[in-house]
Amino acid sequence: MNIRFASAAALTAAAALVLSGCAGGTGDGGEGAPIKLGSVNTISGPATFPEASEAAAAVFDKVNADGGINGHKIEYKAMDDKADPATATASARELIGSDEVVGLVGGASLLDCEINAKYYEQENVRSIQGIGVDPGCFSSPNIAPANIGPFNDTTLTMLYGSEELGLESLCVFTSVIGSTGPAYAAAVDRWSEITGKKPTLIDDTVPYGGADYTPYIVKAKEAGCDAIVSNAVEPDAIGQIKAANQQGWDDVSFLFLTSVYSESFAAAVENSGAGVYVPAEFFPFTEDNDINADWKALMEENDITLTSFSQGGYLAATFMVEALKSIEGDITRDSVNQALSDMKPIDNDMIAYSYQFDKIAAQEFEPGGWPVVLKSGTKAWEKAADDWLTIPAA
Repeated sequence: MNIRFASAAALTAAAALVLSGCAGGTGDGGEGAPIKLGSVNTISGPATFPEASEAAAAVFDKVNADGGINGHKIEYKAMDDKADPATATASARELIGSDEVVGLVGGASLLDCEINAKYYEQENVRSIQGIGVDPGCFSSPNIAPANIGPFNDTTLTMLYGSEELGLESLCVFTSVIGSTGPAYAAAVDRWSEITGKKPTLIDDTVPYGGADYTPYIVKAKEAGCDAIVSNAVEPDAIGQIKAANQQGWDDVSFLFLTSVYSESFAAAVENSGAGVYVPAEFFPFTEDNDINADWKALMEENDITLTSFSQGGYLAATFMVEALKSIEGDITRDSVNQALSDMKPIDNDMIAYSYQFDKIAAQEFEPGGWPVVLKSGTKAWEKAADDWLTIPAA
């Protein structure tokens, strides 16, 4: 898989285009009027997240089938930005300026937040991302993702490796898209501040879609690492594991992110060395349990792949529905924003923390994930802990 890189120049140009746009209307939102919601997603292209918006749509379809919200049916429109800055810009303008959505929910994109966050603030539109990916999803008062994101996930996987598994020599492989480099560096620094430890090696030149990861693996092995910390997506993570296998390096642990936590990844990995560990951002979906029962039944009913991404879309839509139900009177962009600001903390066993829009947007919460492991030769994930792992204050 190749991941296209959004150049800084392209991002800047697109952002300038966004800020030059005019404000859209919000509709009357009166009796019987539809509740217009939308999302910007990377649905096609080299790295995709289709399940999040599919899951959100399934939640809204179910709400509509049950009569809607106080007489209002939900109209949900998911746009595909194709991982292209110009398309992401146009998609946001269509939803907000032309379609007059009252809120954004369930989105999952490589660059939506980076491109459109300032526009959302300018237009006074709030977003519950299904899956926040880029740094812009975690630094805007108008965006509060359902997930903790790859940067918190990086700190968590390092904490699990050093503090729970007792690994002493962590080597960090970082693949950088757009402006994510500083955010990943800050995540590693946060681990150092908490533990007082330093990585043995950091390499932020590791490519997405690399043809051969052997040189990187050899360098880490020679450095004496006992674990590889990597933000690789699924095919690249498989490539890194295979490179280690080819070097006969069987006692190395891999500390990856939620992006590789899938049944397809498990099926593709025969020899995972000392194991692949991931802090799942939602309650492990590969476990049979009551916590995921409603989500799983809805996904299977709608033929949506069971992944962490569909968990995020489901939760984002569920949180938005709770906010919408609290509105008395017309459902407009202003009343939706007020409902999100007034939201009481929502406890859901699928996540480690209470969801409250303003606190999540301000990152004033304690991020957590549930450690899972893929042991060598098993081709199946299993829980590696009995409870959530959270990031303590440094």
